[in-house]
Amino acid sequence: MPSLSISGAYHVLTRRKPMEDTTESKLAKVLSAFDLTALGIGSTLGVGVYVLAGEVSKVYAGPAVVISFLIAAIASIFAGLCYAEFGARVPKAGSAYIYSYVTIGEFMAFIIGWNLILEYAIGGASVVKGLSTYLDKLLNYAMRDYLSKNFAMNIEGLGDYPDFFALIVTVLFALAIAVGAKESTRLNNVFTFLNLSVVLFVIIAGLFKVSLSNWSIPKSEVPEGYGNGGFSPYGLTGIIRGAAVCFYGFIGFDCIATAGEEAKNPKKSIPFAVVTSLAMIFLAYFGVSTVLTMMLPYFEQDEQAPLPHVFSRYGWWVAEYLVTIGALCGLCASMMGAMFPLPRIVFAMASDGLLFKCMGDISQRFKTPFKGTLITGVLTGLLAAIFKLSQLVSIMSIGTLLAYSMVASCVLILRYDGDDRREGRSIGNGRSLVDHTKSNCNLWRRLFNTNNVLLANKQSSRLVTFMITLYFIWCFVFSRLLEKVEIEPHSITPPYIVLLIIAGLPLPLILFIISRQPRSATQLAFKVPLVPWLPGLSIFINVYLMVRLDVMTWVRFGVWIAIGLLIYFSYGIRYSRQRRRDTRLMLPESVESSESALPLHNGYTEVPLIIMKNTS
Repeated sequence: MPSLSISGAYHVLTRRKPMEDTTESKLAKVLSAFDLTALGIGSTLGVGVYVLAGEVSKVYAGPAVVISFLIAAIASIFAGLCYAEFGARVPKAGSAYIYSYVTIGEFMAFIIGWNLILEYAIGGASVVKGLSTYLDKLLNYAMRDYLSKNFAMNIEGLGDYPDFFALIVTVLFALAIAVGAKESTRLNNVFTFLNLSVVLFVIIAGLFKVSLSNWSIPKSEVPEGYGNGGFSPYGLTGIIRGAAVCFYGFIGFDCIATAGEEAKNPKKSIPFAVVTSLAMIFLAYFGVSTVLTMMLPYFEQDEQAPLPHVFSRYGWWVAEYLVTIGALCGLCASMMGAMFPLPRIVFAMASDGLLFKCMGDISQRFKTPFKGTLITGVLTGLLAAIFKLSQLVSIMSIGTLLAYSMVASCVLILRYDGDDRREGRSIGNGRSLVDHTKSNCNLWRRLFNTNNVLLANKQSSRLVTFMITLYFIWCFVFSRLLEKVEIEPHSITPPYIVLLIIAGLPLPLILFIISRQPRSATQLAFKVPLVPWLPGLSIFINVYLMVRLDVMTWVRFGVWIAIGLLIYFSYGIRYSRQRRRDTRLMLPESVESSESALPLHNGYTEVPLIIMKNTS
């Protein structure tokens, strides 16, 4: 590529995909609101419902685990509402990748999309690994003993043996997804229905053995090391820590947005599916954790398998086996939910020319990205077969949290976007639709919009973008300071509290400045309420959870990003469809239709560059 100036390079990296892309979709529109809701529930309500309640109650929150789940659900709904608005705005395959492309630009969109590929690949691999381990445990570890004896791998960093079962199951799931979106969602609906039925059984059956006294155990009866007893034995700090763990139990609903291009009526069904699935997931977590902590004291819970443990304590063997069946169905539904969006992300990026063309080919028979689904399925299976995933699961979290933050940021950018500005006219009371002040006007007026401009313009949208970037950076700074309160609560001194207050003041101030800016006049089918406060709170929660991840997670994340940058700058930046759109727009019509046009990637053509001299 020819050398670019700084401004030219900035334009290339921030070029945006049109909001209304007229390219006809090749994916079949077959998914109803029910299908999308079941997909969201299935991908999120997996094995976590059978593990998290026991772990969080015993280690972090005690019976107040119900409050931890409530806090995590509220935080997830903040992110979910942002996804719902964007799903109604841009009903395309690609989720956060597509949302970033139409608001921030190509480069950040590629980074987000590349992160999502890693997130879903590791998510699928970890789920199928869990399924393999769970079944192996039921078989008294017969698979482990046989494979470790005959196929041992003595390579540092890899697993002890190749998990062929995990590879085969992953390929079978990939085939099921590849043959059609409707067929695969029907299978997911069955798994999800069975999973929810078992959860409902657990709640109803457990109600016959609940005791309120388990929520008010005196400290004298609590073993050493398990807090102070009562409803919240570990205090507010424990509830917050528990909420951070519970938050990961809601990860997965964003797969609904990846299926936007295959939804029958995405502008209505995506917001409905996101909100409904999160509400049902919370009710399931809340119900199971309530029954569990009332049936058995929190300090007697089993961290690995709390539900079979509590039913075995009461001698309910039938219930124990039903819970095992539910866990298997939950794992299968989570597997489907993790693998379904992965080829859609790859398809979206390949269709835009940022990844290799073959990954975006659509099967004429099945109307799905058949090749991309099988390729990503095999890669996911290989991850599950040969790697130890315990150190890689945290990377899935960082990719998800970054995607949540970017979607919330994109919602704010589009709400204050100035591309649809109109001619200024007075509407009475001294207020104007467009800012008529001079470019060198007082900064104070710009920041707080003292001229009461109502319609977004180019200057106001640039100011909002800058303030969002500043807010994002300051969230990292404040989160680092706030982290000490959680890790070392007893070492917090009054001067440190004053420092926290001073450091925290810029966050609401930035959001207030954004709230004062004129907004876009675009009418939407669904809107996030309380903008910019709700998306701003979502960004802060996500950033804080990212800061809490360990250093090695960030190192591995950096390696993955480096690989992505190599692909983008060697391939994506050259074959980008948006690059060709920009090139065609810059050329005269006679040249655009020239017979000398050269065929390029994805059916587009590139015309010879003509430098025209201005003779006026």
